[in-house]
Amino acid sequence: MRYSILFVVFSISMSIGALSANAQIFPKIIKKNNTVSPAGASQERRNIELRGFDQESYLRTLSSVTDSIIFENNVNLGRVRSIISEDQNIIIWAPTNQLVKVSEQIQIDSIWVTAFEYYSSWDSNKIDIYNFDPKTFTDTVNIRLYDEFFGYNWKMPLEATRVTSSYGYRWRRWHYGTDLDLDTGDPVYSGFDGIVRVKSYDRYGYGYYIVVRHKNGLETLYGHLSKQLVDVGQEVKAGDIIAKGGNTGRSTGSHLHYELRYRGLAFDAEKVYDFPEYKIRGQTYSITPDLFGNIVQARTNAYHKVKKGENLGSIARKYGVSVSSLTRLNGISTRTILKIGQNLRVR
Repeated sequence: MRYSILFVVFSISMSIGALSANAQIFPKIIKKNNTVSPAGASQERRNIELRGFDQESYLRTLSSVTDSIIFENNVNLGRVRSIISEDQNIIIWAPTNQLVKVSEQIQIDSIWVTAFEYYSSWDSNKIDIYNFDPKTFTDTVNIRLYDEFFGYNWKMPLEATRVTSSYGYRWRRWHYGTDLDLDTGDPVYSGFDGIVRVKSYDRYGYGYYIVVRHKNGLETLYGHLSKQLVDVGQEVKAGDIIAKGGNTGRSTGSHLHYELRYRGLAFDAEKVYDFPEYKIRGQTYSITPDLFGNIVQARTNAYHKVKKGENLGSIARKYGVSVSSLTRLNGISTRTILKIGQNLRVR
């Protein structure tokens, strides 16, 4: 009987040992006393992160505050860092010259943002990127062209500005710029402060050309250049040399093709400049619907009557459509011989 009892006790002990060996072991939870003794205060203080004085951050903040004090009576402080103001009557520009281009990104005050995010519309490959429909434009927009108080000036695009061909209908097509005489190699200047948006080449049109987006909300285009001296994303001031004049592209002689554009659409630069007198007509200019009347008419016309000397290519350029679109709309091919007086559907 005693042996039986010992055997049972021994068996139970072995079972418990086996279960203990295979059981999950949980970590012990130790509750700490939240009361800090004076002796432990120095230990806790040693664990506090001591941060050094951030001089650069302080100077940036001081610069922003200083800018705000300087401009507080002249601009909306909420938009003092905006590159181009929504209110075109007030020139607002980021108070910095730190601007470089990496791919399609702009670095301003060491803060990286994509050009599209910063400028709302930004494309360094196309001239007209705004999808602006002048038929729906009914407002009057006052443009502040320059403001000497803020240090934003203007400059004629050439040292001498003799007009050889004006804006308007020419050679059975519309001429969207003002041609100014020059000798190949003459310096070409930026008309206003701004940023280079396009630097490209058009074999059958502008040749080597540059588009600059300006602080006042306008853009200028410089065509038929012999040499381009600036890069996309580069900040330029009025009067900075951006190129050398030439005779490249669709040109019959050395000259500068100069355009003023609002939201992608060109208008008559002679409404802003008095080229013979070598001066700008005023500090402000009003953009009105009448300014784009010719473009509205061209886009409204659904049919075009063929005139002597016209072909599918010239008609397509006049209405801003493709040759393939004309052939599709009229059920013809590119080999079709057009007849004088024939009506072609263009839209």
